[in-house]
Amino acid sequence: QVQLVESGGGLVQPGGSLRLSCAASGFTLNSHAIAWFRQAPGKEREAVSCISPSDGNIYYKDAVKGRFTVSRDNAKNTIYLEMNSLKPEDTAVYYCATDLGLEHSSFFASDYNYWGQGTQVTVSS
Repeated sequence: QVQLVESGGGLVQPGGSLRLSCAASGFTLNSHAIAWFRQAPGKEREAVSCISPSDGNIYYKDAVKGRFTVSRDNAKNTIYLEMNSLKPEDTAVYYCATDLGLEHSSFFASDYNYWGQGTQVTVSS
C-alpha cells in the first residue's frame, strides 16, 4: 500500500539548517504529484513546496523561496527538503503528501489523499 515516512526533524537554532526526508513505498514517487506541507500549532496546514508529476518542476511558496530546496533520489524513492536560514516561524510539523490521480502540481492540501505521519521541526534559541 501507499506509504510515506518523514524523518529528519529536530531542534535547531535560528539561522541553522535541517534536511527532511520523505521515503515512499507502494508507488513510484517520480511518477506522481508530491508536496511538502507544514502545520504550526493553532494554524492551518500550509503548503511549502510541490512537484509537478508531468515535468518534474518544483514550486515553492514565497515564505520559503530561496531558503528551502527540494530534491529527489529516484533510486531510493525518496524526496528531501533542505531547509536553510531557518527562522522561528518555520517551527511546525512537516508532512509530505501525494495523490496517485493528481495530474498537476498543487498547493492545496485537499488535493492529496496520502500523507506521512509528520516530523517536528523546532527553530529556537
